[in-house]
Amino acid sequence: QVELVESGGGLVQAGGSLRLSCAASRSISSLNYMAWYRQAPGKQRDVVAFITSSSSTNYADSVKGRFTISRDNAKNTVYLQMNSLKPEDTAVYLCYVRAQSGIGYWGQGTQVTVSS
Repeated sequence: QVELVESGGGLVQAGGSLRLSCAASRSISSLNYMAWYRQAPGKQRDVVAFITSSSSTNYADSVKGRFTISRDNAKNTVYLQMNSLKPEDTAVYLCYVRAQSGIGYWGQGTQVTVSS
């Protein structure tokens, strides 16, 4: 079992930055997949970025060059640095991790609102 707590969301003007954090209740060093998803009202939940246990990363085309995912195994935390934010980035951002067993866990989400 892994409990995830996201933080760092809020209201920001277009062009601004936010850093989201996802703190896990246990060691993340063995988690082979950690990701940030987002879901806007009336839309499906989409992956924004993910990072593997070897720190390989991948990004959705819409955020490439603006967002950076990273992990700090010592702090059991994964981050999402979001720069040059746009109104279309407005959504609830959720942390997701998958253990080696294949079982996945979701956080409760944090709201990001970007005003124009």
